Amino acid sequence: KTAGCVCLLMQVSMPCVLFAASPSELRLKGGTNAEMAPQTDYTEMVFKPIVEKFGFKFNCDIKMRGYYPKGGGEVIVRMSPVKQLNPINLTDRGSVTKMYGRAFVAGVLPFKVAKDMAAAAVRCIRKEIRDLYVNIQPVQEPKDQAFGNGNGIIIIAETSTGCLFAGSSLGKRGVNADKVGIEAAEMLLANLRHGGAVDEYLQDQLIIFMALASGVSRVKTGPVTLHTQTAIHFAEQLSKAKFTVKKSEDGEDASKDAYIIECQGIGMTNPNL
Repeated sequence: KTAGCVCLLMQVSMPCVLFAASPSELRLKGGTNAEMAPQTDYTEMVFKPIVEKFGFKFNCDIKMRGYYPKGGGEVIVRMSPVKQLNPINLTDRGSVTKMYGRAFVAGVLPFKVAKDMAAAAVRCIRKEIRDLYVNIQPVQEPKDQAFGNGNGIIIIAETSTGCLFAGSSLGKRGVNADKVGIEAAEMLLANLRHGGAVDEYLQDQLIIFMALASGVSRVKTGPVTLHTQTAIHFAEQLSKAKFTVKKSEDGEDASKDAYIIECQGIGMTNPNL
């Protein structure tokens, strides 16, 4: 009944429903765009295409967006079970080929706020990356698809090898639109500097799937976050999977803060299939 994040609910249920006996439909209610947690846009635009490399598909239907403090959002996630998860190898970063995103306003906030967030973000990215078109769409969320008032922005960078990185930020009372746009752009640029193949927010979300998969998964990351260290600790305790984290020895990574997280997965099989 609050703006608690629906994506966090999805994270804890997904590994369970993947090994269920039949297809599942999760009806998740709360905040879709909330602080300190992934926004549903991130889940759809970054998490989904990458996690599906483990060999499953899911569908995410945003019925209603909900913001802090009221929540009121609703997302329906549908997925079918799998026999086993495949390991992944996300170590080849490639070069950035595309940048796109959405800057949204909902409720009583004027559309100009969305435009200002987008423009400020583009200006900030331009200082560092000049030769790439950055397509950030300003969006007014439809009245019947958003509960309460909110604004925010998410910017995605896509690479030649299909890696995805994001920077995002949410508006707060008293914070001007430019600042929100710049914060998202700076977060994205920081994630592009470290040479990893995933951003700082995806690394910990992949750990449980690496532990359950069959075979060796390898992911190249920037600095390993506390969230990821915690996820590895618990995944090892719960599943007996073995993780190693090493500094990347790749020639050009030596100067960068890049690491390889490797996991020998336990090859969990679905007894129901």
